[in-house]
Amino acid sequence: MPSSSNILLCAGAMLLFGTGLGWLVARRLVPDRGLAWSMAPCLGWAVFNAAALPILQLLPFTRASLVVLVGAALVVSSTISLWPGRGGSVPASYGCGVPWWAYAAAAILALAPAIAILPKFAGDGVLLADPVYDHSKVAMIDDIARIGLPAGNPFFAEAGTSPRLAYYYLWHFSAAIAVRLFGIGGWEADIAQTWFTAFASLTLMMGLAVWFSRRRSAALLVAILCAALTIRPVLAAGLGARLLDSYLSADTNLEGWLSQATWVPQHLASASSVVLAMFLISNLAERHSRLLVPVLALVVAAGFESSTWIGGITFAAVSVPVGLHLLWSAEPGRRWRLAGEAGLAAAIALALVFPFVQDQILGTAARGVGLPIALQPYEVLGPFIPDSLRPVLDPPAYWLVFLIIEFPAIFPAGCLTLWRVVGAAETPRADRRLAWCFALLAATGFAVTSLFASTIANNDLGWRAVLPALMVLTIFAAVGLSRWLGTRALAPAAAAILLFLLGLPDGLGFVRANATGIANPSAAVFARSPELWDRVRRHSAPDERVANNPLFVAGMVTWPVNISWALLADRRSCFAGRDLALAYVSLPSGDIDGLEALFERVFAGQGSPAEIRLLARRYSCRVVVVTAEDGAWRDDGFAASDAYRLVEENPGKWRIYRGVDVADPSP
Repeated sequence: MPSSSNILLCAGAMLLFGTGLGWLVARRLVPDRGLAWSMAPCLGWAVFNAAALPILQLLPFTRASLVVLVGAALVVSSTISLWPGRGGSVPASYGCGVPWWAYAAAAILALAPAIAILPKFAGDGVLLADPVYDHSKVAMIDDIARIGLPAGNPFFAEAGTSPRLAYYYLWHFSAAIAVRLFGIGGWEADIAQTWFTAFASLTLMMGLAVWFSRRRSAALLVAILCAALTIRPVLAAGLGARLLDSYLSADTNLEGWLSQATWVPQHLASASSVVLAMFLISNLAERHSRLLVPVLALVVAAGFESSTWIGGITFAAVSVPVGLHLLWSAEPGRRWRLAGEAGLAAAIALALVFPFVQDQILGTAARGVGLPIALQPYEVLGPFIPDSLRPVLDPPAYWLVFLIIEFPAIFPAGCLTLWRVVGAAETPRADRRLAWCFALLAATGFAVTSLFASTIANNDLGWRAVLPALMVLTIFAAVGLSRWLGTRALAPAAAAILLFLLGLPDGLGFVRANATGIANPSAAVFARSPELWDRVRRHSAPDERVANNPLFVAGMVTWPVNISWALLADRRSCFAGRDLALAYVSLPSGDIDGLEALFERVFAGQGSPAEIRLLARRYSCRVVVVTAEDGAWRDDGFAASDAYRLVEENPGKWRIYRGVDVADPSP
């Protein structure tokens, strides 16, 4: 189980290194010391990991290599920081940075996503919270740390096929570095990096909010606004859940910052990189800097390699209008240079992400689903509205009703403030240019969600494309509220505070549920799982695959998943279960359904001798785990099979089998 001391050590190291490296780079690119500090964690993480990934494709993924790489990164960034000259003029400093107490608030709020991933001890059992379901990707962290790059697929690999992972795994690669450097577990690194990602996202928004408002209070307001989620629970309590669901579809919802930071920190890291890229692109239009182009390329690459949906689709969609705006607003003599520098940054970024693009194209083709994106307008209205009217009414309802309900704390106030900033004559030219970039990013993010859906597994495009837009509106909602409170504009301030308070109960309820976990009958069995998986590792080589019942303690979270294996095994699976295979395995869904049926039959004790041999020969199941909770415990086909032999048994708890044609590794 995760150790608190290991998590704190890892989180502290991530904070110190990311902030230190980011500061050394940011002080040459960012026009104010305070803004540079607030951007440093996000910038340092993006630049280092996007540069380290291709290097470590060539070097062994060892502690010695990583220590050398970290040292080299600090030396290079220090040299850049101390190099004379700033490469062009910069705007005047506003002399108002993020105060220390706002950083403290960010660190505290970032604990909420991290706590959700921690195990909760209750008597002799362990409870988990629902977001742990999406952190089954811990298996990817362990796999990279154990075997290295290129990343293999820990969820499935048929014998004779490529084990490469067709997924955007930069965030998990970053956590794997911590595993190797500090000798901790993947689950511990995942928790630490979830905290760091949330903290870096908050400080980035805080710095930009203070930059636009020139008020230190805007920084704290960012953290406060991020604690609110939807007003659906309040509406359901007031109107009745049945009446609400009749007007507003119960099957459609979007998640706010707090929820997304908890469930999918890799997408939050991508959204932070995209927001940071918008700042750098706008800065590129303002001045010439030799450092700005490669840094921009690395940040863009980090966005894509952390989330294809955000750093790829959403960023690509907004690049054209942002590029046209910057060219139009730039000085005539600057336009050709701007186009050339932006093109060079794009070329470098494309070269960095090309292996990811290639793997994902090949993986999508192997799934047989056609295009991974479909035109599918967001369904907002409920069954009370006639079917014939919904296609007409859904689009305006999305913008005028749904987004306000889902994001009450930031959507109205953020949109109003952003509109005023871009339209105010007193807004400095550089600020107006940047605000326009952010406005285009927010509009694009919401528009992509409203019109398109991904066709692979879940609709991750629709759920995640809004994240950059949420960050932008959080920035400007904090700007607006700080101004209204400072100038005693009581009407807009009161309206913004009321909407925030309506969304706060859902945010507090989300945190409370994640801090307590889900009570379930498998809690005691899960608590004993570390011993089981430790014994499995003794009987398997680092690159061998293990078979266990994909439904083993699957009830630990609401959506059944092979969670014990994912969090604790530190070994590849020959089939980790349907949900994980749909997301990470390049096979048609029909083939995955067939695999699910095969493994469920075998571990229910209903598999034939031929099917058991199939696991060993075709699906490379070198080690098999049968537990007392499996049907195969009583009707154990592995015991009678000529493909496996028993190597260890804990009476009444579990048995471990190994393929007879594979020599046992040394313990």
